[in-house]
Amino acid sequence: MWSWDAFFDFLTNPQLIQGAWTTIWLTAISMALALPLAVLVALGRASRLAPVRAVTGFYVWLMRGTPLLVQLVIIYTGLPQLGLRLGVISAALTGLVLNEAAYLSEIVRAGVLSVPRGQSEAARALGMPPWKVFRVVVMPQALRVMVPPLGNSFNGLLKTTTLVSVISVEELLRRTQFAVQTNFRVLEGLTAAALYYLAMTTLWGLVQRWLEIRVGRGHENRPTSGRRMKSAVLELETR
Repeated sequence: MWSWDAFFDFLTNPQLIQGAWTTIWLTAISMALALPLAVLVALGRASRLAPVRAVTGFYVWLMRGTPLLVQLVIIYTGLPQLGLRLGVISAALTGLVLNEAAYLSEIVRAGVLSVPRGQSEAARALGMPPWKVFRVVVMPQALRVMVPPLGNSFNGLLKTTTLVSVISVEELLRRTQFAVQTNFRVLEGLTAAALYYLAMTTLWGLVQRWLEIRVGRGHENRPTSGRRMKSAVLELETR
């Protein structure tokens, strides 16, 4: 039978609160580290150098083609056989960052492709160096179409962190499992955990909406950006 007392005990349980906080900072740090790596990978895939394109393409293919759970287990339990031993948190962050960066790189690449090539060519004609063209001309425009999918990726990463419980990271799910072992009220405990996840993703949804409005301010009358993003994504899919 369902027990409301047990359910409310789980909601206020310090273990679950601490686990939720761990989930939040684990997600934030992973995204903060994955995004710069994703930009580098996206630039590498657009490089004129074939070896650079090959290496970055292989990286994306490998990370997107294998399950994150397998990657985490290899990093935490497999690498020690090669003499590389990482702590629990280091292994979790490494796996999350490497996996997430592969997906984010495609978002960044599609965003960059959504910017008309003529604008970067005009900037280079004015004497701007390539790094400045990317930072001043391309990236600000690409960011407007990248924010929604990047926000969705952050939302998904909040829930993907449950996988690191397999390598003993005490995030929300693992803390819930520990708490459940004290009274074996599995349904109430997992329902409470689900509400924590729902609260975190809902709050992030509000933040994401604010970011989308702020980044898109002053460009509401430019509907072509969405079409450019769609065409860029279609171009990526056909490659």
